[in-house]
Order: sequence, then structure tokens, then C-alpha cells
Amino acid sequence: MRTPRTAGRAALLASVTALATSLAVSPAGAGASALPAVTPTSETAALYDDEAGGNSDADDPAIWRNPADPGRSLVVATAKEGGLRVYDLDARPVQSLPAPKPPTPDDAPGRYNNVDLVTGLRTPAGRTDVAVVSDRGNDRLRIYRIDPARRGGPLTDITDPASAPVFSADQAEINDQRTAYGLATWTDRATGRSYALVSRRERTRLALLELVPAANGRVGYRKVRTLDLPSSFRLPDGTTWTPCGEPGELPQVEGMAVDPATGTLYAGQEDIGIWRLRADLTGRPVLVDRTREYGVPGRYDEESEECVPGADPGYGGKRLSADVEGLTLYQEPDGDGYLLASSQGDNTFALYDREVGEGNEYEGGFRIGSASDTLDGVEECDGAAVLNAPLGRRYPRGLLVVQDGHETPGVADGEGGTRTATGFKFVDLGELTDATGM
Repeated sequence: MRTPRTAGRAALLASVTALATSLAVSPAGAGASALPAVTPTSETAALYDDEAGGNSDADDPAIWRNPADPGRSLVVATAKEGGLRVYDLDARPVQSLPAPKPPTPDDAPGRYNNVDLVTGLRTPAGRTDVAVVSDRGNDRLRIYRIDPARRGGPLTDITDPASAPVFSADQAEINDQRTAYGLATWTDRATGRSYALVSRRERTRLALLELVPAANGRVGYRKVRTLDLPSSFRLPDGTTWTPCGEPGELPQVEGMAVDPATGTLYAGQEDIGIWRLRADLTGRPVLVDRTREYGVPGRYDEESEECVPGADPGYGGKRLSADVEGLTLYQEPDGDGYLLASSQGDNTFALYDREVGEGNEYEGGFRIGSASDTLDGVEECDGAAVLNAPLGRRYPRGLLVVQDGHETPGVADGEGGTRTATGFKFVDLGELTDATGM
């Protein structure tokens, strides 16, 4: 889910994060380094964001539970221009689906950003499970039916070809890439209707899209409403603050998750923090927690194309280092559970109480460290998915899958450097719950 940054913005965030992390104190009285650590059990083969690797860049996973045979459940994950990947529970590849080609050579190519699942989507042919993907390159959603018995691979594209762009008016606007970005699905328990909530790249806008099955077996969508989160903020000293970025770029949202029991959407505004709001995009959003960088001024220098940081006024939070990414919900049968958020700037994960009535209280955090020289830990995590359900003998207590933004050991690029490599790590949820007390 990470987006390219200017060197200056990266430097600003890094310097502020380093300072804030050194000052931050956890409930146990120690810094982020004292958080409990778990190790991955396996990882997918590395994806390479270069021509030889098909411009593939790991981003966001989702876990599909096979109700007939949980041990044969699947992980569906995005690879940006590399399209969509499907893995088994041993992190082995099952299927690879390409992103759509550009309409013309001068247009933006398909680019799969985020993925989420809908279980039992109502269609004229009956209920079916689907994977919904945000195609940032084309500003559209893509919908895939999941059928583990299908020859050739479990996923089939059933997107209605008549589906319109989510945010853009025409192809020229699509090519500017202020397009569909973050994504979470939601089924309204009162009506049975299913939706996708989609954010817009470099903007604060969220859109609620209803998934609309067609008679021909395809699935499209229609826009219900939109909501704009704030782009500037009133600080306690009376000043107004907007995070530093390239001219015209607003603080975007990417990581999102919906609590199906309450219809509550959690949205990570990358430089700001985590918002809580109604999944139908009505009502007033509430800022649950802030990043450490919240309120830190920055001046964009046109000549150097860098952000020059100012003094930290101390209005930021203590648990999240920008960017806020990878929101996912750990659900317990009795209604308890946790919201997990990737604190990308310090390579940790934060846990918040699922109970809205208790203000989504912070409950601790964890890190994912190296299991061996070849099975490394997790850095700069973009996307995450957790499933608290038995998944056969391999994961009897459930599974956490996270994107690793810096896959190691590196591979030489033939020019004296190292190829940019990303991937996905699989973590035994039982080990995580034992380590954190979840």
C-alpha cells in the first residue's frame, strides 16, 4: 500500500519518527523495541518491482476460508502492476492473474492495490464468495468469483465490463492516477446488501459503492455516496496544520477495515491516524488515535523538491509512526476482539480494543522478527489480514498474513545494486495470541 514519496517527505517522516520513537513509552514503561515479537512460519516467493519481475510489488492480502476443507483455504493478494496472486496455506503459488492492459500504450496500465472478500454475495445464480480488488490504474473495481474446484485456478473475473470509473470523469483524469486506492468490503446485516468502501489516491475522499449482480452472472457496482475526511487540522495552540507533501497532494487514506457486527469503518489516514465512522458514510468521523508525526510542520522546498521539517509541537500520538497502514479486524465469537494496524514508520503493529463503547482503547502491540537468516522479519508493512478461525492442521488457531515491504536477503540487479523485493509473511495466530495476550 505504500506510495512513492519525495526524498524530503521521507526524510521529514524519518527524522520525526526517530525522535518520537525514542521518547515514546509503552504501558509497560519501555519503547517500541520492548514490544513482544513473533516470527513468521513461512513466506511467499519474493516479488520484484522491475521489468524482469513484471513490475510486481506485494501490497495487500485477504484470507479466504474454505468451509468444506479449511486446510485448503487460500490467501488472495495484490501485486500492483503484477496483478493478483493466490497462495495456499504453505505460501505456495496457486494462481496468478494479470492486471488489465492499458486501453492504449499511452494510458496507465492496470494496477491492483487492495483486496477484500465478500462471503455469500447474492447473485441471480445463487450465493457466491468473491474477491473485490481496487484497480488503481483503471480507477475501477475488479470482482473475482472464488471456486476452489475450478480447473485452471480458483478465481474467475466476473466484473461487469460496463462498470464506470470510481472517481474519474475520463481517461485523461484516470491517467493522473487520483484513482481508486484503499478498499474494504461490508455486508449490511439489516438489508443483506454488499458494498465496497474505496478511498481516492492523494485525496481524502471515501466512496461507498454497492455491489450489483447482473443477470449475465457478472457483478458491477453503483456509487451510493461519498465523504471527505479533513485535510487540515486545528491544533491546541490555535494554529492550523496540514502534513507536508508535494503541491496539490492531500493526506490520503488506504488501510481500511469494517467491523461487520456494528457496521463500523476504521480508516487509516496515512500521515494522520485512524478514523472511526459509520460504514454507510453517514455521521461524524472520530479520530481514534494519531500518528507521532501529527502536528509537525513541514515546508516544501520547490528547488530541492524536499520537505523541510520544523519543530515538533508535541501534539502527536505515541503508538503509530506514519504511515498508518494495513488495518484488519481480529474477531472473537462473543463480540470481543481487536483492530490491528501497521505502524509502518517503526515496523510495529498496534492493537486497539474492538469495543466502540470503550473508545477503541489501545491494548498493546507487537513486532514480527526474523525466524532465520532466510526467513526475515517484516518491515514497512503495507497490508495485513487476520482470520481467527481454524485452518486445518497447519493453522488450528488461525492465521495472520502481512505484507513485507523489504524482502531480504536481497538479489543483485546486475548493475551493482539490489532488486526491489517485497512479499507476504504468514504468522501462526496462536503464537501471536500467546505472545500478546490477545
